[in-house]
Amino acid sequence: MAEVKKKNEINVEEALSQSEAFIVKYKTAIIACVAAVIVVVAGVMLYRNYVSEPRAKEAAAALFKGEEYFGMNEYETALNGDSLGYAGFIKIADEYSSTPSGKLAKAYAGISYAQLGKYEDAIRYLSDFDGDDLMVGPAAIGTLGDCYANLNQLDKATAAFMEAASKADNNTLSPVYLKKAGIIFEKEGKYAEAVKAYTQIKEKYINSYQAMDIDKYIDRAKALQK
Repeated sequence: MAEVKKKNEINVEEALSQSEAFIVKYKTAIIACVAAVIVVVAGVMLYRNYVSEPRAKEAAAALFKGEEYFGMNEYETALNGDSLGYAGFIKIADEYSSTPSGKLAKAYAGISYAQLGKYEDAIRYLSDFDGDDLMVGPAAIGTLGDCYANLNQLDKATAAFMEAASKADNNTLSPVYLKKAGIIFEKEGKYAEAVKAYTQIKEKYINSYQAMDIDKYIDRAKALQK
């Protein structure tokens, strides 16, 4: 038993000696690796504190005036800026593309173009927008559907409306997009799909404004389906 214990102690000592030898042998490389990790972490913190966050604040401040113009339906000025220092959604989206406000400016630009009837420009901005906001994200996709509908690209329109309805999943936006999809489905002769879209409004968004007269749309689509 004593021999086993002594042997274990020797093994531990040998292992420690080997570890020390490894550290001594590769000391320079280990120090270099640790230093590299410190530099990377410090770099990330410096970038966030002195570059990323200040740029995000700049973008938010730049966007604020555009939102005012947008709210007043002054879409040209919102897009292109004014003579008082406001840059415009297009420039903000380009210069601050990595910030949340820069991404939001892209959505505003797309919706503004759509309001001006410039559907292809709107599609270019809206297709490139990727946002998780529960209102802006679905609104951007829904506007994309309106653009496709106005360009008579009906399959793309219904796909966008159905996606917008699913992403929003609320009584405010979802019934609007489902109803638009249903009407286009009817126009395409896809009456079964129209019934499904209308029925979602009745079953899932019963408290919405669109649900008030949805039965007549369901009945019409079902009658045309026969």
